[in-house]
Amino acid sequence: MSDGEMNDGEMSDDEIHDAIRVRDLVAGHGDPALHGIRTAIPRAVITAVLGPNGAGKSTLLDVLAGVLTPVAGVVERLGNARPAYVVQRSTAPETLPITARATVTMGRWATRGPWRRLTARDRGVVADCLERLGVTDLADRPLGALSGGQRQRVLVAQGLAQESDLLLLDEPAAGLDAQARVRIDEALRQAAADGVTVVRVTHDPDVAAGADHCLLLRDGRLVGEGPPAQVLPAA
Repeated sequence: MSDGEMNDGEMSDDEIHDAIRVRDLVAGHGDPALHGIRTAIPRAVITAVLGPNGAGKSTLLDVLAGVLTPVAGVVERLGNARPAYVVQRSTAPETLPITARATVTMGRWATRGPWRRLTARDRGVVADCLERLGVTDLADRPLGALSGGQRQRVLVAQGLAQESDLLLLDEPAAGLDAQARVRIDEALRQAAADGVTVVRVTHDPDVAAGADHCLLLRDGRLVGEGPPAQVLPAA
């Protein structure tokens, strides 16, 4: 067998570094919003899912998170932990009578369960995530009393607190001030450096330019993928 050949069942070097593989995906809430998507998402980098409204970005994220069952196709996830999914702040209730710290602490339920007492390590993870997003001083304030940018940073901290190897975020910095965007970007970059696969949905080419890898969707189809410099000219 030559150096360039592989036995059946062997993975290529590229496949070894994949976190997710998608084959012939058809999915949607009602009528299909995604049609025949075939792609691979690399491990431990930031992938931006880019496209106009209605392109199928959030539908793809729902499938990757496991909250939407595909109509057809296969999604193969190569990690072990349950994905951490950070929704847009507009979809999270503003009237929950809980503090910012309690919100982030909920992220530990993914590993501890809601009824088990937190360990010292759990409390340390929560404190670290609050610090990374710059919201430690807001920890005891009600979530509903925070500004949009503060609240979104708390939700990102909650996602990080789950310590999953896959972090999915739906427009995490859309409409936020510069300080909030920088804090979120820095936290996501650190997460990727720590080995987390980060997938963030955005409609902003400037945000996508700061990613390592891009998927460009249009009308529910994948029309481009690869490094930002390669993909963004077609956006």
